[in-house]
Amino acid sequence: MELTVSAFKVPTDAPESDGTFEWDATTLVVVEADGGLGWTYAPAAAGVLVGELLAPAVDDPDDIPACWAAMLAAVRNAGPWGLAMYAISAVDIALWDRKARRLGVSLAGLLGQRRETVDVYGSGGFCSYSDERLREQLGGWVVQGIPRVKMKVGRGGDERRVAVAREAIGDAELMVDANGAWELANAARMADVFARFDVRWFEEPVSSDDPGDLRRLRGRVPGMAIAAGEYATSPFAFRALLGSVDVLQADVTRCGGITGFMQADALCFAHGTPLSAHCAPALAVHPMAAAQQGRHIEWFHDHVRIESTLFDGALEPVDGALRPDPSRPGHGMTLRRTKADRFRTSPSVL
Repeated sequence: MELTVSAFKVPTDAPESDGTFEWDATTLVVVEADGGLGWTYAPAAAGVLVGELLAPAVDDPDDIPACWAAMLAAVRNAGPWGLAMYAISAVDIALWDRKARRLGVSLAGLLGQRRETVDVYGSGGFCSYSDERLREQLGGWVVQGIPRVKMKVGRGGDERRVAVAREAIGDAELMVDANGAWELANAARMADVFARFDVRWFEEPVSSDDPGDLRRLRGRVPGMAIAAGEYATSPFAFRALLGSVDVLQADVTRCGGITGFMQADALCFAHGTPLSAHCAPALAVHPMAAAQQGRHIEWFHDHVRIESTLFDGALEPVDGALRPDPSRPGHGMTLRRTKADRFRTSPSVL
């Protein structure tokens, strides 16, 4: 089957950083499959993988499980994890979108919709922000009706910054994300600091590659959910985290697309663990509406900007929740080609 691949690099509206990384642009790789549309937030190299390894593996696009298995086999020597799974995610999403559009149903409906709305939480609060910008962004989400917000930590000054955030949002739920910035002892110390400000969510306090330390910290901070999983790209990686986190995170653009996301949900169901969708809110809303263990979606500042700019049909939260539109087949979005073209990158390899 012919797959059309494009890559777009979109600058941030200001320099951004978290506990372990800095960036000034976000790249997305878009895959189109006979009317279906999918994408992943990944380097443009993921598009090369789509063209070289995945397109030849997609035989019958109506048989998505067979295509997913064939794509997984095709990347064996490239490593069936990491960037290869990001590429599979974009194709898988496009195939699911194509199928739902051809059937004339929403993607949530095709997957088996369990709820009409899915809660979101505002996410940003980058370490590079001034206190004024932090206050403005997090407080603004609360004013808009989003009753839970998350900020980045891990580069110093976090006690002051969390105090600023708490003052800005009042009684709303406050969440922090360290992106694996600390070792266990420092993470435990910071958990005590955050507890004084009624922080309810501590994401990746230590590296998600170390489920043992996540589990040890989890036992020390009652009332504060330990969360991780955004980098997991296989059911085996999700399984390794279950039992070490209070909430498992999955990113539909990384974990194998809709197929991989629903596998993560099944694992969460078997382990009695809530599932939260990491980033890509416009794509995450449909599988989350169908998920058995779905809790909420990350309304991530960068991806919200990109999706609302480059795609027609991207949803906006109402009363802190997203509602899939049952009248729009598939995930309901189309690429705004004219607007996207000014961000196009790496045409020579795609």
